[in-house]
Amino acid sequence: MDIYPWLVFTHIAGAFVFVLSHGVSAWASLQIDNEHEPARVRALLELMGTSLAGTYVGLLLLLIGGIWAWISGAHFGRGWIWVALGLLIVIGVAMYAIGTRYYATLRAAVGLRTMQTPKDAPDPVPVGQAELDAIPARSPSRALAGIGYAGLGLILFLMVLKPF
Repeated sequence: MDIYPWLVFTHIAGAFVFVLSHGVSAWASLQIDNEHEPARVRALLELMGTSLAGTYVGLLLLLIGGIWAWISGAHFGRGWIWVALGLLIVIGVAMYAIGTRYYATLRAAVGLRTMQTPKDAPDPVPVGQAELDAIPARSPSRALAGIGYAGLGLILFLMVLKPF
């Protein structure tokens, strides 16, 4: 039995799980820009946080299936694969660098713990409404969405058309 089609299937299934789960965060982040009610901002941030499990599972499946298929199919000389993998890394690093500090600040502003909050520390104290309303003015959500959608489009272009 040829395992290659199953590896490609795993890669594509992982990509679907990744895009669906990460899309939850993308849409929630765009909605947060228009929210002023602390409870709604908190709920959207919690939704974004819970969607990360699916995002990381999808990314793991995408990488395992894709890299294993790449090795199994002996595709080392195909430039488009190297460019697509490089793009995925650059997109991930850029989005993490741009979004992490902002969303940690916003989480703390509505009284949610962040990854930087020590385990034995109390929950952050929510800020006042005026300070909360000022935070979305610095929102990187549109830049993050632009990077994500453009990057996904480029990777799809490379995978479907295989230009080199």
